[in-house]
Amino acid sequence: MNSHALIDELKTLLEPGKVLTDAASLDTYGKDWTKQYAPAPSAIAFPKTTEQVQAIVRWANQRQVALVPSGGRTGLSAAAVAANGEVVVSFDYMNKVLDFNATDRTVVCQPGVITKQLQNLAEENGLYYPVDFASSGSSQIGGNIGTNAGGIKVIRYGMTRNWVAGLKVVTGQGDLLELNKDLVKNATGYDLRQLFIGAEGTLGFIVEATMRLDRAPKNLTAMVLGTADFDAIMPVLHAFQGKLDLTAFEFFSDKALAKVLGRGDVPAPFETACPFYALLEFEATTDDIADTALATFEHCVEQGWVLDGVMSQSEQQLRNLWKLREYISETISHWVPYKNDISVTISKVPAFLREIDAIVSERYPAFDVLWYGHIGDGNLHLNILKPEHMDKDAFFAECALVNTEVFETVRKYNGSISAEHGVGMVKRDYLQYSRSPVEIQYMKAMKAVFDPNGVMNPGKIFSI
Repeated sequence: MNSHALIDELKTLLEPGKVLTDAASLDTYGKDWTKQYAPAPSAIAFPKTTEQVQAIVRWANQRQVALVPSGGRTGLSAAAVAANGEVVVSFDYMNKVLDFNATDRTVVCQPGVITKQLQNLAEENGLYYPVDFASSGSSQIGGNIGTNAGGIKVIRYGMTRNWVAGLKVVTGQGDLLELNKDLVKNATGYDLRQLFIGAEGTLGFIVEATMRLDRAPKNLTAMVLGTADFDAIMPVLHAFQGKLDLTAFEFFSDKALAKVLGRGDVPAPFETACPFYALLEFEATTDDIADTALATFEHCVEQGWVLDGVMSQSEQQLRNLWKLREYISETISHWVPYKNDISVTISKVPAFLREIDAIVSERYPAFDVLWYGHIGDGNLHLNILKPEHMDKDAFFAECALVNTEVFETVRKYNGSISAEHGVGMVKRDYLQYSRSPVEIQYMKAMKAVFDPNGVMNPGKIFSI
């Protein structure tokens, strides 16, 4: 059957106008935030119900058509890129909040619910959804679950995985599974829910999720501290963790800060120039806690770890301090950065970063290299910026030359080549640096069980 006939068949499964093939739609929905791969889908399908998702998957099995899930398309691993004629399944129209339960502190969402929408709903009900990151205004819950999204609050609240009470999924065979049924305690064999979290749509599509909520934090307060060098950041972390329950601990380099300040809409935290900065957050519920934070700051200054600092005195100042960190990714996107999202255990971070920085500095002395990340949980973001005059493909090819050295170092430290962005196509060929051959074989075997015909997001995580 030719491609036109296949698309005509697909249209019969959905409502009128919910299959698009125009060039603009193919380009928009066929990509995510990565720049390495050109989008080339054959069609974009917009189901509105679980039954329509099942119909699409069963049709794909019958006709051997590859499917790629699409949420907010904010991913950075090319897990949502359709580069080989696949049909993109967009969840934009499955975007309803189906239920809120104040007693259980849960919200039942369709996969297309925007992360910020869930955060706002929680806030309106005196609760809190703590998974947060720069793309919260456009990312979707289904995509967050599919990549096990992390963000800026992991040190206190953990990853998306920690907040998924239950899932409904359509497997690669078109079966509907209801996983865990929102239970807190459930000791009845394998927890298949956990398999689908972080699976990037390779086992099936999430069609409904029950998300847990938490109590709302009180009087969140941030401090931005300028450090004398990178080695000072970890003693600062230990000092504050010994005195306060931190909700976040981030870091960024002076080069990253300079890019944000260059926007002209974010004020500098203080006048002292520092090579690295730490941003920490905590609940200042009493004057004693605020006093403890200031006393710890003074101790860090006395030790020579901190050169200067500021503590927020209002919600507006809190937001302004967070902009220094949260605006980095958006700001540097103008330079088409080559990104690496890597992690090690927290105690290994200083030595690990020194080795990686030495490799990158030696190989790319003419490129701008920016560091930032969630250092409180061991997650570092390495960003190499493309020079204005350089061709994009040539730039990515040049950066890829050092991947083996970087990932060999990751393996040496028993780290991860992808801390929170997923594997997709970007890290697919390097999976062996974080997973053993035996693990990969078991992963492939699990995919074969849920997706025997290989129609669910093929070529992502690993090649089959």
